[in-house]
Amino acid sequence: MKKTLILIFSLLMMSTFKLAAQTFTVRGTIKAASGEAVVNASVFLKNTHYAMTSDSAGNYLLKDIKKGNYTIEVSAIGYKTLSKPIKVNGDQTFNLLIEESIRQLNDVNIQADKEQTFGITRLKAVEGTTINAGKKSEVIVLKDIVANTATNNTRQIYNKIAGLNIWENDGAGIQLGIGGRGLNPNRVTNFNTRQNGYDISADALGYPESYYSPPAELTDRIEILRGASSLQYGTQFGGLINFKLKDGATDKPIEVTSRETVGSWGFLNTTNSIGGTVGKVQYYTFFQHKSGNGWRPNSDFNVNTAYASLIYTVTKKLTLTFQYTNMEYLAHQPGGLTDAEFAADPHQSIRARNWFKVNWNLGAAILDYKFNDHLKFNSRFFGLSAGRAAIGDLDQITRSDPGGARTLYKDKYQNYGNESRLLYDYKIKDVSQYLLVGLRYYKGHTDRQEGLGNDGSSGHSSDFEYVHTTENDYHYSAYTFPNYNLALFAENIFHITSKFSIIPGVRFENITTKADGSYSIVNTDGAGNVILNQLVHQVKNENRHFLISGLGLSYNENEAIQLYGNISQNYRAINFNDLRSSNPNSLNTNLRVDPNLQDETGYSADMGMRGNISGVFNYDVSVFYINYDNRIGTVLRSDPVTFNDYQYRTNISQSRNLGLESFAELELLHFINGPSTTTKLSLFSNLALINARYVNSKEPAYNNRKVELAPDVIFKTGLSYRYKKFSVSYQLAYTSSQFSDATNAVFTPNAVFGLITAYTVMDLSAEYKLNKHFTLSSSVNNLGNVKYFTRRAESYPGPGIVPSDARSYFVTLEFKL
Repeated sequence: MKKTLILIFSLLMMSTFKLAAQTFTVRGTIKAASGEAVVNASVFLKNTHYAMTSDSAGNYLLKDIKKGNYTIEVSAIGYKTLSKPIKVNGDQTFNLLIEESIRQLNDVNIQADKEQTFGITRLKAVEGTTINAGKKSEVIVLKDIVANTATNNTRQIYNKIAGLNIWENDGAGIQLGIGGRGLNPNRVTNFNTRQNGYDISADALGYPESYYSPPAELTDRIEILRGASSLQYGTQFGGLINFKLKDGATDKPIEVTSRETVGSWGFLNTTNSIGGTVGKVQYYTFFQHKSGNGWRPNSDFNVNTAYASLIYTVTKKLTLTFQYTNMEYLAHQPGGLTDAEFAADPHQSIRARNWFKVNWNLGAAILDYKFNDHLKFNSRFFGLSAGRAAIGDLDQITRSDPGGARTLYKDKYQNYGNESRLLYDYKIKDVSQYLLVGLRYYKGHTDRQEGLGNDGSSGHSSDFEYVHTTENDYHYSAYTFPNYNLALFAENIFHITSKFSIIPGVRFENITTKADGSYSIVNTDGAGNVILNQLVHQVKNENRHFLISGLGLSYNENEAIQLYGNISQNYRAINFNDLRSSNPNSLNTNLRVDPNLQDETGYSADMGMRGNISGVFNYDVSVFYINYDNRIGTVLRSDPVTFNDYQYRTNISQSRNLGLESFAELELLHFINGPSTTTKLSLFSNLALINARYVNSKEPAYNNRKVELAPDVIFKTGLSYRYKKFSVSYQLAYTSSQFSDATNAVFTPNAVFGLITAYTVMDLSAEYKLNKHFTLSSSVNNLGNVKYFTRRAESYPGPGIVPSDARSYFVTLEFKL
């Protein structure tokens, strides 16, 4: 199957080749403002493979260029990057001047296309020490969008990314929940989630859930790679999300920014940052406080996030970066609802004693070294010390809270690692080729405890303390989960012609996951007296190593027409929730785990066409296919002894997800006022059609059923308008109905499983720059005041239906000096 797909992709790509046509040369000289020639400057035509470096006299020469419109870009150490549109209709000369820069630009910084005015662009084929050619990529430029960034409104921020299914856990955007192409959105588990290129999840290997999400007000851009990104960033099916955070200003020693936001239900957000550049040091500090009461009762929250970054340019070749992030929050959780309760009043809460607490400490040290114009090295050391705790009544939502001791979960995460990359630019017959090799080492350790917490009385409602503290106490379990990972990866861009490239890649993985712990089994008689209290010890050790590979294809006719395709193998190791066998007597009796779970394997493929026509029309249309073997999921079963229903986590069967993703954006006023107009009116639309089903299953309850959390249709559209200092954005988002389990249950009494009905939500945001120091912005979320929900939770923040927020209003005043 894989060889067939590769052959099909190759034939489709090769079929697009045109017969040889007349070509031209572009030449010129690169000079600084002082008139001095700039040696070894990188010169290339964007979104093509025409590239070279200037000689000792600053001269450059690009050959075999077809007639058309291009953007020439020049970059050099110690100089600002220059981008300039050019038109090629014969042999031409372009002499270019570039400005000196205070410091060398960070290699991983991605410059947004200046023609993009509404917040979406793409990654270059090569960025810093990463290779993106042949892959589906999107970059959200936060400063160019009008959205509610104070609340991290996912629906607005990611509105131009096709195919994302969004979980709305809270109205403050504390946690991010998105999934693509029919994959589970839970805390972005199926994406490799990074900040400035390093991991931020609880445990990237054993528990890849992200309790920390970088604030949108701190984020400069969000980079998304889907499809075959696994070769460079891991083995996951979903791809990569990387949050590139803001840096200090490069043109002044100090810049101060303050943003104050107020909104519905007591929402308060205050954000303050200070940054700048002094000599060889660039610095940036950020602090955000966010609090509110929430729309539903028992949903108040308090969040504090701090970040500091220091970039030291030691020499023109060597740059050192140090970063630290701290995030702490305490959230009251109103719990879930049954279908009947949601229909009667989605605002209500029947749980008052559920709380969630997170403490996140993330550190990194980054080294960038440029040996010469052809060899770059990047090494990232990173570590995490964090924890989360949850306490509350997690029993079935069909009964009222009985009071008494609450279920208490505590996790502590300690992990560290290093990822180093070497990018080599070499030539074959005067055509540049790029080789990337990398090494990753990761060590994680998680301590997990489950037991009984206090009842929340006498002012201890949000205390996370156990009532019983020894392993012999009832309903208690304690585990440690150490894991290790060593990975080697390589990828190469082979430019077969000036337009067509082949990008093969391989990744070797060695993974060790362990579990060591115990839990108690407690049996009682009819009167509730304990007749058995047995402590069960468990030790598990899973060690495996494997090689995965992939192939990408890229054909760039010009900026308006670019074809891409890829296929790569994927692998997902069972995580901590899978390694620990379920304790049938634990307080959370609704969930049990198959002790014979197997790792998930498979492959994913993309093929698409994208382009940008003169900054007026931007589009990306692609088809995808994901083959998922031994897919792990949750099904509803009945206990043969108690006859109670419970959730069973097991390998469901093979699944296959296929579909179409499309995005298009058109600047309308260009056709009325011409290209020089500063007034912009943009219409965008993105559509995803997803067909995800379980196949080849021996279990009739699953076979040919729809994959859970995979809506058939996800559609978004909207308008963005800009006139001088005023900007406004309107959007409409539609998600079709979806199931929450593999058996496709439409309704269950406990509301954990059942249909998630289709919903349509509208948002409106506006911004006005009062002067160079003050900016006023506002937004209305859920403009139509629709009653809807995006998820049915198995435990926290449920169990049951988790309603989304009603209509809400927000106003922000920004001051910058």
